[in-house]
Amino acid sequence: MIKLIQISEIFGPTIQGEGAQIGHPTIFVRTAGCDYRCVWCDTKYAVETENAKSWHKLSAQDVMSEIERLSQSTPMSVTLSGGNPAMQDLEELIDLGHEKGYSFSMETQGSLSRNWFAKLDALTLSPKPPSSKMETNWQEVMDCVEVAGTHPQLSLKVVIFDDQDYEYAQFAGKLFPDIPLFLQAGNHRVESDQKADIPGVLDRLRWLAEKVASDRWKTARVLPQLHVLAWGNERGV
Repeated sequence: MIKLIQISEIFGPTIQGEGAQIGHPTIFVRTAGCDYRCVWCDTKYAVETENAKSWHKLSAQDVMSEIERLSQSTPMSVTLSGGNPAMQDLEELIDLGHEKGYSFSMETQGSLSRNWFAKLDALTLSPKPPSSKMETNWQEVMDCVEVAGTHPQLSLKVVIFDDQDYEYAQFAGKLFPDIPLFLQAGNHRVESDQKADIPGVLDRLRWLAEKVASDRWKTARVLPQLHVLAWGNERGV
């Protein structure tokens, strides 16, 4: 029986806009469906079931064929995103891609652990802070770290909107002191039909950078969402 992957969109090449892979050329495979409902989610079209008519169920081979078409069969980085891509069985896709020389990075909130995480080349765990209105089960995040093992380049990323989010990130850093931690200034205007508030995003980025520097938090790394600065809320870039 062929296992199908629920897909929202596949696009690229573009660049990775955030986290440990920021700036790297990549193909995006955005899966559909999520077990979270963050209030500031910037990919609701891949999360809310009301958008399911635009989703597609594809085999791993079909997804790989589209990756090869977009990359002109040049092996490169593939980013698995969502929604929550951990809801899908992506092991076969990763195996197919590795056979052809592609590498795979993935971002997930850490709510679902899968044994195939160990096959990824890079894994970003992005637990959601208080501003998301979601609750973090830290044992679930620990389970993701455990199943990933030592193969993927592992990192943490926390989106920051306010002081409460900042304190949450400090707790995450203490809980996982050996995992690189990236702090990302949040985008407060996320709808694709809205114009991004770039000055507001930059104000938050400056606030976050100054706070980390004044606290002498030497292990945290402050990043923008590079794709927001370059393309605003435009989809598929």
